[in-house]
Amino acid sequence: MNRTTTIISKISITKPFSSCFNFCISSKNQFFFHPYNLTTCITSLQLCAHQRNLVKGQEILSYMLRTGLINSPLSITSLINMYSKCNQMHYALFVFKNLSSEHNVFAYNAMISGFYSNGFALKGLDMFKHMRQFGVLPDKYTFPCLIKCCCDVMDVLEVKKIHGMVFKLGLDLDVFIGSALVNTYLKFQYMEDAQELFEELPDRDVVLWNAMVNGYAQIGKFDEALGIFKKMSEEGVLMSRFTVTGVLSVITMMGGFNNGRAVHGTVLKMGYNSGVAVMNALIDMYGKCKSLGDALEIFEMMEEKDIFSWNSIMAVHEQCGDHDGTLRLFDRMLGARIQPDLVTVTTVLPACSHLAALMHGREIHGYMIVSGLSKNGNCEDIDDVLMNNALMDMYAKCGSMTDAQMVFNKMSNKDVASWNIMILGYGMDGHGHEALSMFPCMCEAKLKPDEVTFVGLLSACSHSGFVSQGREFLEQMESRYGVVPTIEHYTCVIDMLGRAGQLNEAYELALAMPVEANPVVWRTLLAACRLHGDADLAEIAAQRAFQLEPGHCGNYVLMSNVYVAVGRYEEVLDVRHTMRQQNVRKTPGCSWIELKNGVHTFITSDQSHPEARSIYAGLRSLTARLYEHGYVPSV
Repeated sequence: MNRTTTIISKISITKPFSSCFNFCISSKNQFFFHPYNLTTCITSLQLCAHQRNLVKGQEILSYMLRTGLINSPLSITSLINMYSKCNQMHYALFVFKNLSSEHNVFAYNAMISGFYSNGFALKGLDMFKHMRQFGVLPDKYTFPCLIKCCCDVMDVLEVKKIHGMVFKLGLDLDVFIGSALVNTYLKFQYMEDAQELFEELPDRDVVLWNAMVNGYAQIGKFDEALGIFKKMSEEGVLMSRFTVTGVLSVITMMGGFNNGRAVHGTVLKMGYNSGVAVMNALIDMYGKCKSLGDALEIFEMMEEKDIFSWNSIMAVHEQCGDHDGTLRLFDRMLGARIQPDLVTVTTVLPACSHLAALMHGREIHGYMIVSGLSKNGNCEDIDDVLMNNALMDMYAKCGSMTDAQMVFNKMSNKDVASWNIMILGYGMDGHGHEALSMFPCMCEAKLKPDEVTFVGLLSACSHSGFVSQGREFLEQMESRYGVVPTIEHYTCVIDMLGRAGQLNEAYELALAMPVEANPVVWRTLLAACRLHGDADLAEIAAQRAFQLEPGHCGNYVLMSNVYVAVGRYEEVLDVRHTMRQQNVRKTPGCSWIELKNGVHTFITSDQSHPEARSIYAGLRSLTARLYEHGYVPSV
């Protein structure tokens, strides 16, 4: 058996060639007939590489072996390229080693490029070393892929060597090599090298300018990124959509509203306002700058909205605290037949948590199961943990600990946040025993408790009256678990002591704790004084709160309610008079109810609801009946 026959036997051939003097290849269901010469074979191999058609490529190789057309160097390069594009680097390497008697720079370039594009960067570097050992001189097409290989394996020393070789060969001004080097230096955060090389290049295209902007942005040098952008404009380089989105991301990180407005103006002048990616970036920028109105205006004027558009505008509403708006947009998104993804779910679930919109939350959970977004805890992917944590948090804050426990039990991989959510949820729901019983299980799972864990445990002790256990947790936090108590932990303990009627001990702790008491601590003590009718201590706590935060309406409201609780109504009037003098207004109360047609939100004295008249009529009727039974309203 000769060498050619051996090679043919190692290459799988699915169809024999016709015995006629033409062979056919297909392209998008159309057939083209070509005479079988070297040019046609090479053209056909290039088409197979483009279409990743391995079967036809192997048929052409078989034909070339039988007819002797394989001996051309261009044939070898085309075959290597075809196998590389079809993700068959073992065949490409076989062709390189066995079918070519003399390796040239083109074959080496094809192999290096193939190794890089198939994720074998180290083998690409080894091929370059092999090339140098055999005395083959690299050309300007060798280096871009070679530099990318170094970038993939994070070998900056090799990049420096290659840069020196490029300089010796006089190729340092080539735009493609220069771009590859600049991008690699940017990735390694060698900003001075990148900037120096960038300034030396005589021909800098928009892609290279974009790379410099994004490179500075990725390491947090936002002023330098904007400087590059301004210089680009001064030199008359025409921006692309990628330039705009890159600069907008920089402005988003900086929170530069005025700069964002300026870029928005440039977008309008250049006609990029029809691009979905640019509009999404503008929505994100205005959202991060807390300009909800501008973000919504851009969203509404978009003719085409993709999943990123919907996710961006919902995230903006959620960041601005408009949870009701987030859910309304989610309903609109479903009405537009846009399928939610993981980002959508993790954006909308917190809105359900804040509004206690349990029905919405259950609908989202059901959709996740049906669509496959929910893996029922069988996957240990980090996104799966985050998603299940969001689900548990929603159920816990909506008061459905049974559902939260069900999600928790199905999770095969739990992090500290998973346990914290359950502890906090049980504590808020008044199930102190269940909250405390989670803690030893968490420790058995070899997860170290953090600050949030102890906030949950101390809150549970406070709401359930477990004073001795709460004291024990505070004492053991640092000594046993290495968690230094913060102001939040001391506030929980003061609340716990206050609820239990141990007001003097709570006051002493507020004075003695190693961190300075903030207004929240004193308002917590004020609330406890109201609960137990201790006006004297309340006045001391109120004085401290007024000193630290004189304009907070809660100080006045709590003190007024203390006086109401002990029947000192003249002092109630004095407090209200002081509020008016200080121009302090009570924050309007807000309530909401979830019905089948959505979440209805109500603010004190709000008349905007379409059924406001009947609602207020019912409210007046209820209030009248409460007065009959001796009800006295608080401030």
